[in-house]
Amino acid sequence: MDDLTNEKGKYISWQTLAMMAFVTVIGLEDIMYNFQNQGMAVITSWVLMMFLYVVPYALIVGHLGSVFNKEGGGLSSWVRATDGEFLGYFTAWTYWAASIPYVVDTANCLLVDVGWGLTGTDEFEDPKFLSTAMFTAITFLIFIILTLIEHKFSESMEILANIGGWAMFVMTILFVLLAMAGLAKSGGRTATPFTWKTIIPKFDLKYFSTVGMLIYAVNGSELVAPYVTRMKDPKREFPKAMIALAVMTCFLTIFGSIALGIYIDANHMPNDLKMNGEYYVFGAMGKQFGVGNLLVYIYAWSSFFYNVALLSVLLDAMTRMLISDTGDKYMPKFLKKTNKDGLPINGYILTVFLSGFIMVLGIFLPDMNDIFNWLLNLNGIISPAVTCWIFYSFMKVRGKNSKKYPSVYRYIKNDTVAWLVGLALLVVTAVATVLGFMPQDVKEGTWVWWYELSINIVACLVLIGLGGIFPGIRRREEEYGLAFDKQQWTWMIVLILGSITFNVWLGGTKIHLRALYIVIESVIALLAVWLIGRRVPQGAKKTNTAN
Repeated sequence: MDDLTNEKGKYISWQTLAMMAFVTVIGLEDIMYNFQNQGMAVITSWVLMMFLYVVPYALIVGHLGSVFNKEGGGLSSWVRATDGEFLGYFTAWTYWAASIPYVVDTANCLLVDVGWGLTGTDEFEDPKFLSTAMFTAITFLIFIILTLIEHKFSESMEILANIGGWAMFVMTILFVLLAMAGLAKSGGRTATPFTWKTIIPKFDLKYFSTVGMLIYAVNGSELVAPYVTRMKDPKREFPKAMIALAVMTCFLTIFGSIALGIYIDANHMPNDLKMNGEYYVFGAMGKQFGVGNLLVYIYAWSSFFYNVALLSVLLDAMTRMLISDTGDKYMPKFLKKTNKDGLPINGYILTVFLSGFIMVLGIFLPDMNDIFNWLLNLNGIISPAVTCWIFYSFMKVRGKNSKKYPSVYRYIKNDTVAWLVGLALLVVTAVATVLGFMPQDVKEGTWVWWYELSINIVACLVLIGLGGIFPGIRRREEEYGLAFDKQQWTWMIVLILGSITFNVWLGGTKIHLRALYIVIESVIALLAVWLIGRRVPQGAKKTNTAN
């Protein structure tokens, strides 16, 4: 574990950790997503979220990080310490699986950033120029390139986190300041009227189905927990980093939403606001201040470095969480194996495969905007679902046996009150998860609505269900000394990558019944992988003679 979580003589400062957390938690685009869902009423939602969710959430993470300051797996280690090896493994898997759509979405954002950074317009999103299949293929290529960079440069994550985090934070402050200056310059005119009617939410089913996206926008601080052992004084510095994170998040969400209302009419929002909204706003600001598209270009490349940093942190942190301090009984050894730089390369490969699966699910959606929005909504389902583990773990720590878990930093001194706070957050998050399955950006009852609902269910079932395969692979390692031989690995990897590539290509064609052909091909490929993987590996040393 020490190879994964620390390097002798090197420490991460709490300021750096706070910025690493910042790039995983919030960005200007998160404000845009929820603005489209709720309009100006999102300001009230953010105020409620900040005080009732974000601050206690961050401080709970700080408390757990302080209690388990010697653990390297983050959330998975917390659950394992309170509930045993199996739940620790299952938490690690579900958290890792839930991060897959997040990294795919981040790779999509990178492509959008590059498009705006090179052209200054959204013309590159025209289906005639970039089909959904091509969009998926390029996203997959970007993902692989970033994975290779993370593999080759062991210190790239910290460097990128600082560059991307500060770039986005500076652009956010600039965004708010320019919006206020623009408001003064226009004589107080705003695109959306600022009245009590516009900022008070209508608390109906539609509203509550969007709460999951609010949670998705502000969660993720626990991803940096595996780095707690790389701090000089983790018991004191980790909570300090979480408090700094909460302050930055409060500033961005509340003032960012107010700034959006100055330039965007919440009653007549463009359908692609989630994908391009920040560029539309910076474009409007540039015209108002007479600098043309300059702000668009600056933001595009700032967002690019921010998303590169986010993807870098996600790739590293989510894989560490999966393999660090996870029970040997369930986690295959080949996934826990690291290279000379301490990087879990096999975990990265697994991430690539499942990311390809998520991308294939969306290739039948009409255009880039639909794919982008669907991935966001999928994150609004499974990300809050896994966040439930945090509050569950906190409740276990602050329950009847709280003396077993001493901590220098303590969030809420009274154990009963702390336990009730954890329960309240757990219930809210669980309800938001269930309601989040409803597609948000398409007309209810249409084929696209039903298709998105279906792939929401399929994605969640497959991502979580695949965790049941690992214990079986671990049993093969115990029985034969290795799970698969080199030839098996080669053929299985070729089949999976070939299947993903073929399906992406086929999905972009106009071939009749192509959906049926993709299902058939996928079943054949999976059957072939299963047949190859089930045979006894060459060089096996059978250690279990019970059969």
